[in-house]
Amino acid sequence: MPIYDISLPITPNLPTWPGEDKVQLTQTSSIKEGDLANVTHVSMGVHTGTHIDAPDHFLGNGVGVDQIPLDLLIGPVTVLHFPACEIITADMLRAAEIPTQAKRLLFKTRNSKYWAEGEIEFQGDFVALNPDAAQYLVQRGVEVVGVDYLSVAPFDDPVPTHKILLQANVLVIEGLDLSEVPPGDYALYCLPLKIAGADGAPARAVLIG
Repeated sequence: MPIYDISLPITPNLPTWPGEDKVQLTQTSSIKEGDLANVTHVSMGVHTGTHIDAPDHFLGNGVGVDQIPLDLLIGPVTVLHFPACEIITADMLRAAEIPTQAKRLLFKTRNSKYWAEGEIEFQGDFVALNPDAAQYLVQRGVEVVGVDYLSVAPFDDPVPTHKILLQANVLVIEGLDLSEVPPGDYALYCLPLKIAGADGAPARAVLIG
């Protein structure tokens, strides 16, 4: 049974949202320098790489990532492939073969090629969900939405899609690497760091199946 690690590696070259600091990895203790152990300090934003958005991120309601129910992030998931679109719309979702009872959906798009090719610059033309697609998913009862770039919403209009999903208690996973994952059904295991009160957190995500 294959296991797909769909998390992005944390490196100083990892693209970050414009205005966000790059990842910094600093060795603060070194065996080579005579210290007892190697120790590394990490500095990065909570929305870096593969991460979970907490409701507080766009709603300002104080609901942090430590309050997210983990059972939603563990269980059956369907990977949908939209290889040639510029934005995902409600009409595209209606035409897709989404399982009737699907509660977790991951969207694989042309974004995944950026990770496969090792692209280190932020790409503002990434594929995302427009607001009517977000509303359609809410109406279908979807509880988890994952995307293969750093935002579920378009770069030039990030608020509406986020608010529609988060207000409906839909969990958002961003920064997934789905480049090696065929579309289909899997088991998802995605655990964010338990950072008290944070508006998001890095996560390790895998698919099995």
